[in-house]
Amino acid sequence: MTFSFPRSLLAASLGLSLAFSAANAAEPHKQVLADAEQYQPEALKMLERLVNIDSGSGYEPGLKQVSDIAIDELKKLGATIELVPNTPEKSNHVLATLKGTGKAKILLMAHMDTVFKEGSAAERPFHIKDGRAYGPGVMDDKGGIVAGIYALKVLKNLDFKDYAQITFLLDASEETGSDVATDLIKKTAKQHDVTPNLEPGRPADGLVVWRKGSATALVEVKGKAAHAGVAPELGRNAAMEAAHQILQLGKLGDEAKKTTINFTVLKAGDRTNVIPDQATAKADVRAAVPEEFDRIEKDLARVSQDKLIAETEVKTSLQRGLPPMPQTAESDRLMAMAQGIYGEIGRKLTEEGSGGAADASLSAGVGTPTLDGFGIVGGNIHTPEEYAEVASVAPRIYLLSRMIMELAKPR
Repeated sequence: MTFSFPRSLLAASLGLSLAFSAANAAEPHKQVLADAEQYQPEALKMLERLVNIDSGSGYEPGLKQVSDIAIDELKKLGATIELVPNTPEKSNHVLATLKGTGKAKILLMAHMDTVFKEGSAAERPFHIKDGRAYGPGVMDDKGGIVAGIYALKVLKNLDFKDYAQITFLLDASEETGSDVATDLIKKTAKQHDVTPNLEPGRPADGLVVWRKGSATALVEVKGKAAHAGVAPELGRNAAMEAAHQILQLGKLGDEAKKTTINFTVLKAGDRTNVIPDQATAKADVRAAVPEEFDRIEKDLARVSQDKLIAETEVKTSLQRGLPPMPQTAESDRLMAMAQGIYGEIGRKLTEEGSGGAADASLSAGVGTPTLDGFGIVGGNIHTPEEYAEVASVAPRIYLLSRMIMELAKPR
């Protein structure tokens, strides 16, 4: 595809933007700042609406409610909407497109699903305490949706259209991943020049320049059933063999290379008086470089041959998820641009990496310069204590608004 804003010019463009931002670090864009601050209470109201909707991965009723709210707001901004079915699930991904008069094509990404089960919103509804907003998905990633919508509102107030296209992609299955989402993100990212991803801002008010990739290790053990009280010696205990495998395979991580393997899901047997003949164990695997997944896959097969219980069968496999997002010269330049912008309002960004995988990896993986963490700042991700910093809402709206303006600036 031929881009209207060639990537070959991106490095020079970012360099110019950095120089511009540095020269104007003490001078915030007054209208953008005023609008961002004025929008904070309204943005928190939208965040409350979204958080009080259960939208766990695969829960179509809640995901539809969240997407309906986002779509309504994006249509008011003049966006055209395309729904992409997340088959075989009934949920839909959302592509919202705004057309401008410039040359840059900018992709914003956020996700509508959370890790929390149905009923979580009723158990822990949105509330604010001591300057922090709480509730399921408040910062991951409903805060990102809100930041994106309100940044676009700020730009509309300015009648800012110096971009060729802004696409806002809302993923319905980021927490679990799906083939449809993966293909959609890759295809869409290839058609754009740069991707600010709206995952939550890190607790230290930072942006993410690298992410680990994810995979799931599966251990399957086949044994032999027997009566656990009368003749246990006639059986081959698949549960005990699985436990042995967990202990030894759990040591395959490499701290120096940021590779981790943590067993998290175990299944064996359904009756206490029967030696189990089947067992499975799943592990979360994270790696900062792709070749570590290759190494883990080989080591799983090799090490698992050391068995505790004879005559059991052990099979291992590794299902790859999102790829790593490495730190690059392009992400460093984007980070420098963002630092300059945040400096306009007297704030400083921390540069961070994350063990969590995200859609940003897919965007970066197809060669589109990507920087992550533009959502609202928060912490305790994926726990009942997840929170978002209320005081970060206006600064993050300012940061994203100005980032889009700088990325779209004519060269």
